[in-house]
Amino acid sequence: MQNQTEGYKSQGKERLRLEKRYKSLLREDLRLGELVSYVGNKRIPLLRLYRYKEAFAFEFVRHFIRRFGLTTRDYIFDPFAGMGTTLFASMLQGIPSIGIDKLPIAAFVAKAIHSLLYIENGDLRNTFETLKQKVDAIDPAPVAMDVRIMKLAFDEDILLRLRKWKAAINELPQPLKDIFLLLFFSILEATSYTSKDGQFLRLKREKHLLYPDDAILNKVFQAEQDLEHIRWLFPSWNGFRNCLPKVILGDTMNLGEISFDRPPTAIITSPPYANRYDYTRSYCLELCFHFVRNFEELKAIRFGILRSHIESKVSQQEKPSHPAVQEVIETLKSKHLNNPKIPHMIIGYFIDMEKAIYEWSHTLASGARVAMVVDNVRFEGELIPVDLVLSEVAEEAGFEVKEILIARYKGNSSQQMKRYGRVPVRESIVVWKKQ
Repeated sequence: MQNQTEGYKSQGKERLRLEKRYKSLLREDLRLGELVSYVGNKRIPLLRLYRYKEAFAFEFVRHFIRRFGLTTRDYIFDPFAGMGTTLFASMLQGIPSIGIDKLPIAAFVAKAIHSLLYIENGDLRNTFETLKQKVDAIDPAPVAMDVRIMKLAFDEDILLRLRKWKAAINELPQPLKDIFLLLFFSILEATSYTSKDGQFLRLKREKHLLYPDDAILNKVFQAEQDLEHIRWLFPSWNGFRNCLPKVILGDTMNLGEISFDRPPTAIITSPPYANRYDYTRSYCLELCFHFVRNFEELKAIRFGILRSHIESKVSQQEKPSHPAVQEVIETLKSKHLNNPKIPHMIIGYFIDMEKAIYEWSHTLASGARVAMVVDNVRFEGELIPVDLVLSEVAEEAGFEVKEILIARYKGNSSQQMKRYGRVPVRESIVVWKKQ
């Protein structure tokens, strides 16, 4: 195992204490490194239809279903459902599940993927041909054009064509409406000058843009192929309708409003990382086409999701409860930060995650298992052992830390390495058990 303790010796006693406390539970399982990213989903029918780059792989979920010995008698919960990988994999194992997410596009995608269960052979192609005949004459759908990226992302004629397609799709009955909205959202990157790259949408003017009609037709063909493939792989496909996941647009920090069928027996999840990424920027086009009417509504979502991004706001009264986080914040105050909002993000992130963990403790069944992917981070040379901090919070909330699996080590930015040296940063799976 790469020794990270050296990276903490000069950085504060609290982080060194955590490393020593959990040393016996830390172990490498680098085979899991390929499963904690979206890459594996590129081969999975239906999950490959929409690129949700923050997801983990389908096989990651299957691995922990086996590892925990989960059966059809269990009830799986994903409190950060994203595109619904945990829910989809659980369904194919015949295990009931429920997932929530605060980001509207994520909750929508997770639900729409399962809507494909109700589609008969040929329905998608026939619906596409019907829509195409309407598009020319229909009035374009309204979109949030006061959001600046909408003016920069598209050629004028392509944007008009997309708005017409959106208007035509809006007139479809369910579940075809949600399915074609899913396919529509999946082509926005290919029909625009944007690329989901890093913390926000990057503009790439040299891109070859697909025409909306062609892009949607390609997705229709892909969806039909995926349906045929998955029905061949899982002959009991229709039986999965009996354990369709429940998908809810909701907040994991307030589970009192969520209707669970019974106390969940497992969590398989990955929260947003405290790495500055703002999902409302990465998925801004989708949000502006359907989920918000203007920039003010977009901002409301931005400041309502988990505070893992650089625009996170904290009040003067909000203070991190964990001593290691307090230690990092105090140290960062004495450093020149490339963004002065970094401490606010760190404070907000750990306050929100602590609230979520306590909510899970109150909601889960006794003996329930948790597998959660987390990413340690480094700012101005200061390492934050997210896996260890959250594990200690979990113990205080009533969980037993069973193990902390190191899935892979991640490098640092060239600027960080030049100034502070190369120190490996863990991406881990924390494994807990509800006492």
